Amino acid sequence: MKNVILVIALFLGGFVANAQMKIAHVNSQKLLDTLASRKIAMVELKKFETDGMKELAEIQKDLEAAYARYEANKATWSPVILKIEEEKIMKKQQGLEDRQGQLQQEMQSYGQELNQPILERIQKAVELVADRKKVNYVIDESQTLYFKAGIDMTAEVMIELLRMDAEAIKK
Repeated sequence: MKNVILVIALFLGGFVANAQMKIAHVNSQKLLDTLASRKIAMVELKKFETDGMKELAEIQKDLEAAYARYEANKATWSPVILKIEEEKIMKKQQGLEDRQGQLQQEMQSYGQELNQPILERIQKAVELVADRKKVNYVIDESQTLYFKAGIDMTAEVMIELLRMDAEAIKK
């Protein structure tokens, strides 16, 4: 029985020794920075952010005008009117804070929506090149503390990715 286990271990060890793991790396940030679709997405996201900031500025301006009106008239208003105006100001302040939170969530969701197809194209390009080169693992340089060996597939992935990106933009 011990001999059978020893033979199996030696046999499997031979397979492991013959199987070479190929490791490659890519620079995902470099890939992202060169894509036209990524640049378009960033412009769209920036426009969305700018529009949101304008909206918040208008709400802030309305709040400041209400507060200035309150300050100018508080000496002459009755206690009931003062309370009503204070509640209006508090509602406007709460509305501003709520809208800021909503815009933050909308920005995040919109950014994910714009980036998802881009990230999928990068994943597909990496898979295609890794299959061609018979690579077992592909590591992202930007998230690796140290690497010395391996195949740099960034240029090949870039070519594949630019082709895919051009097709996606045409659609």
